[in-house]
Amino acid sequence: MSEDASGSKMDETASAMTQCYENYVLVDVGANLTNKKYSRDLDSVIQRAKDAGVQKIMVTGASIRSSKEALRLTRIYPGNLYSTAGVHPHDAKSWEGMDTLEELESIANNPECVAIGECGLDYNRDFSEPEIQRSVFQKQVELACRLNKPLVIHERGAQEDVLKVLKSFADHLPPVLIHSFIGTAEEAQVYLDHGFYLGITGYLCKDKSDSGVRQLLEGGQVSLDRILVETDAPFMYPNTRASKLPVHVKDALTERSMTFLQRYCTFQRNEPCALPAIVEMVAAFMHKTPEEVALATAFNALKLFGLNQ
Repeated sequence: MSEDASGSKMDETASAMTQCYENYVLVDVGANLTNKKYSRDLDSVIQRAKDAGVQKIMVTGASIRSSKEALRLTRIYPGNLYSTAGVHPHDAKSWEGMDTLEELESIANNPECVAIGECGLDYNRDFSEPEIQRSVFQKQVELACRLNKPLVIHERGAQEDVLKVLKSFADHLPPVLIHSFIGTAEEAQVYLDHGFYLGITGYLCKDKSDSGVRQLLEGGQVSLDRILVETDAPFMYPNTRASKLPVHVKDALTERSMTFLQRYCTFQRNEPCALPAIVEMVAAFMHKTPEEVALATAFNALKLFGLNQ
């Protein structure tokens, strides 16, 4: 091989390595890619996520229809997308007895479907009666126990009742992720004491309280092996321009992650390519490097949901 050829080969390798280092390897454990906001350009959305370093995305199922659609997407993007199957508390009123349960189970039985949920209780917006919510949640917890698949739980203003339902399955409860956690540090501690995982989103930019998610990360109350990161796209846009975001956190955001965020994401439509910015903010709050946070959260996701099949 001529000197020129070997030199250019080395340059290629170096550039590939640089690209590898520039990119965190990330897993988004919650994106609502079945949302109609992605109906026209889902291919581009997924490609952008890959370019940003988001290697795997869990597509959230929140109704029978969206759980089926999420599963269908995993077939189009194998190894890249995974799905969950669940009925959100808002949709609990649409539950039709054994028919719904059987349909949910048949979706959840597929290997690409890696968790049961998003299910749980939401007392902030009573779109379904609390009693119906509890009954439907209980049936999904039973299903997760029976199939031994992790639970993805949505909880708003209902921690006590969520724990009450889970307590009756304590002996054979699978791993639990509290999806898109926005509660207090105190509530977080209760979940952590139960061995649950917390999903952190762009809500970090919005949290202005002295006792919320930021406090949780800054105070060293939660260790990296209990955190997962998610965009909850198209929701939970990480508004890095928020006035209450500390300067040291803003300074931690790299040009690369900001390019993806500012070019492709908006309040109206967040995307999985926003995940690097979320990881950098989590790292700044926790006084860790973004690489550490990326590696730990990706490892947690792979371990918890078995995403390497």
